[in-house]
Amino acid sequence: MALNIEEQKKLEYSGYRFVGKNGHAAAKICHWTKKSLLNEGVCYKEKFYGIESHRCLQMSPAVPFCHQKCSFCWRDLSLTKTEWIGDYDDPKTIIEESIAAQNKLLCGFFGNDKADKKKLEESKKPNNAAISLAGEPMLYPDIDELIGEFKKQDFTTFLVSNGLMYEKLANLENEPTQLYLSLDAPNKKTYFEVCNPQINNAWEKINNSLDTLSSFDSRTCIRTTCVKGKNMFNHEEYANLIDLANPDYIEIKAYMCVGYSRERLTLDNMPTFNEVIDFAQKIAELTGRKITNDSEISRVVLLE
Repeated sequence: MALNIEEQKKLEYSGYRFVGKNGHAAAKICHWTKKSLLNEGVCYKEKFYGIESHRCLQMSPAVPFCHQKCSFCWRDLSLTKTEWIGDYDDPKTIIEESIAAQNKLLCGFFGNDKADKKKLEESKKPNNAAISLAGEPMLYPDIDELIGEFKKQDFTTFLVSNGLMYEKLANLENEPTQLYLSLDAPNKKTYFEVCNPQINNAWEKINNSLDTLSSFDSRTCIRTTCVKGKNMFNHEEYANLIDLANPDYIEIKAYMCVGYSRERLTLDNMPTFNEVIDFAQKIAELTGRKITNDSEISRVVLLE
């Protein structure tokens, strides 16, 4: 089993609901799903790409598995495993049980007079999968089949990867609707300091993934998490890497001082919205792009 009962309980306490029987897949209600049901705001993905927050399923098929232990990660890195351990559940089981878990977690909203009744009914049938809850989804052995099964069930899919499994990424038969590649450092030295890779040749693997990105038919996006004092410099080097990848979108987002990241970083490492805009503007100028959207509350800027 990927996570033992005690480890699962620890994550369940913070809102995770494990699905299947092998302790590696889970769903968790997003903050913005709850907000949307109360008509109190939506995720920036709705503003940027039209993904309805109340119909978004936040999940992961590889919760405890990742090749990095990033300083800015809000998760409990003591649970992170760098190699797959144990058996794994099939995509249909993961999807079916993730939807059921989300519906169960949202059932309390049906007794809330402030909840939007129409959205509540629609939330029973989510139609977007944010495959990004925790861990590196490319480590799940059946990730290709999982994306394909989501497609069969009329889901759009937003897949977030750290790019360390570039061969598997390049050979996906079922591409997600939008593929995110994390680029959180302008060079190898900064990458090791900020992302703490646990495997050999990690920076080279990321560069291989960046080189592969332009071959995708799906929408592609480079996402940079800005950590003040740690990686908000060397704009030209970022630009060179972005030009290599030639993504459809770039998201520049502030590190948020929440969760377990507070054991590694402080509020001083969280850039203001204006600092994120300034950083994004420099990247835009160097890559021949422009800022087309933003969300101040999420401290994120979109470049196209």
